[in-house]
Amino acid sequence: MKRIFDLVLAAFASCFLLLPVLLVAILVRVTSKGPILYWSDRVGRNNKIFRMPKFRSMQIGTPAVATHLLRDPDRYLTPIGSFLRKSSLDELPQLLSIIKGDMSFVGPRPALYNQHDLIELRTRHGVHKLLPGLTGWAQINGRDELPIPQKVALDVEYLKKKSFLMDAKIILLTGLKVLRRDNVTH
Repeated sequence: MKRIFDLVLAAFASCFLLLPVLLVAILVRVTSKGPILYWSDRVGRNNKIFRMPKFRSMQIGTPAVATHLLRDPDRYLTPIGSFLRKSSLDELPQLLSIIKGDMSFVGPRPALYNQHDLIELRTRHGVHKLLPGLTGWAQINGRDELPIPQKVALDVEYLKKKSFLMDAKIILLTGLKVLRRDNVTH
């Protein structure tokens, strides 16, 4: 049922978001050198690595670590990178990962391949069995601000309570958070 919901919503969103996606792609292309998309190695269901696309918001050559681990993240941003991140427009290409089946609309955000502490803690608590999501319970309860143990605790809470209604609530609350730009860094 969740997979069907993901495919229907992704098809609808793809049609609705086609013009913004094209506009962002053009803006990325004309404001910085390099590819439009950044393909990031992420940890998916059962800790399987998959390639997740995002609109490129960082300069070519930026270290492949979580943004908060960079010494001066602002120096790596492209001219429109901060806007893309704060508006969450950089996430739009992840619709491809949802259609492909690597991600869902709702689930724990996919860890970077080198976030060993997050991966280990999620595995210990069974969260690794979930398909990662474009958004999740942790994202609407703190997003970038949460320390890893708190993020995983919220992922575990989602694992125990997941349902269609909870997913709908998370999607709705995510939309509100994005519009208000709550708990977004860089």
